[in-house]
Amino acid sequence: MAFGHQREQGRHILLRKIKRHGPIPRIDLSHSTGISRATVTTITAELLRDGLIQEIPRDLENATDTKRGRPRVDLKIASDAHLIAGIKVSEGSTSLMLVDFEGAHLAELEVPNFKGPILGEELADHIFTSLEQLTALHGKSISDLSGVGLGLAGIVDAENGTVYWSPTLKERNINLRDILIGRLGVPTFLDNDANLVAMAEKTYGLGRDHSDFIVVTIDSGVGMGIVLNNQIYRGTRGCGAEFGHTKVQLEGALCRCGQRGCLEAYVADYALLREATSVGFFNESAPVDDRVEELLQAVKDNDPTAKTIVDRASRMFAMGLANLVNVFDPQLLILAGEQMQFDHLYAEEVLEEMSKSIVQIDKPSPEVVVHKWDNLMWARGAAAYALDFVFDMAAKDLREDAG
Repeated sequence: MAFGHQREQGRHILLRKIKRHGPIPRIDLSHSTGISRATVTTITAELLRDGLIQEIPRDLENATDTKRGRPRVDLKIASDAHLIAGIKVSEGSTSLMLVDFEGAHLAELEVPNFKGPILGEELADHIFTSLEQLTALHGKSISDLSGVGLGLAGIVDAENGTVYWSPTLKERNINLRDILIGRLGVPTFLDNDANLVAMAEKTYGLGRDHSDFIVVTIDSGVGMGIVLNNQIYRGTRGCGAEFGHTKVQLEGALCRCGQRGCLEAYVADYALLREATSVGFFNESAPVDDRVEELLQAVKDNDPTAKTIVDRASRMFAMGLANLVNVFDPQLLILAGEQMQFDHLYAEEVLEEMSKSIVQIDKPSPEVVVHKWDNLMWARGAAAYALDFVFDMAAKDLREDAG
């Protein structure tokens, strides 16, 4: 048993090393991992046998080592070994991305969403239909997928696949993962969408060179993903990092989660529009983005009502960011999401207000950067999340096949 675990661990290490640094020769794998050359040769032979990696000439112009008379080859991930889909469910649309085993983009799709919250079974049907369209773009079908990653707003326990609450769903406390697996017939992995943005930042974006950082997402709601020591932090119940539902006002404004005084209830789109509509600022039937843009333009035009609404949201947001810095002291704080096209939450005045409220020492404050993600980049984070699990499953399958 111990030997089998050691072999699985070795495969896991080598597969990820090849993914991160490939194309790479076997000798470099041995040197960088501390695994003996003989074991590297054995394990990579298994990986080749199962089609997870492939050999490529190390030097196309001089592919033969004249001293040994043998081809010089490097190892790389076999991109066509597995197919993975990532999905982001937002308020107005569902965004999907298809990637290969190397994480390379193959196809993308954005489809209109349903109106209002729906049942879990209805969401599974919607995702099934959307995945059929996505995979068809690449000449494939859902049965060709090795994994699906799904990100949605709300309180999600990623470990057991339970959604405790989401603005997307009518039900609470449902095991959405089991529902999706039953409908799709494919291993499915879900998480809070902000966590998957953090995953994407770690894999592809601004967090690649940082072991500790925080992503705050501003979309239809307010979310947060925390990376500590290169790992996403979720809390002991799997539902930590709910920045949007931290309390900023006792008995305050009603949040869509059902509680009062949440940060989101002052900062999110629906909160701004709710307050603006209550004072007759504009027609409630206009599209959300149009009304947000109208409200923010009114601020620039010095409309006093619009300025009062947005200034309060900005102050609340600055206080929330300062609290994050005081609690976590991150290397980097990333403000991300579709709503970063508007600058009212990261204007210089907001960041200055944040700086006033953080603990002052004789060192620079954490770096704050803005990353204007669109929904397809959220879907890419979901694909990266699922790809991580597919790598683990591939290593375990090898052990089981090898006996």
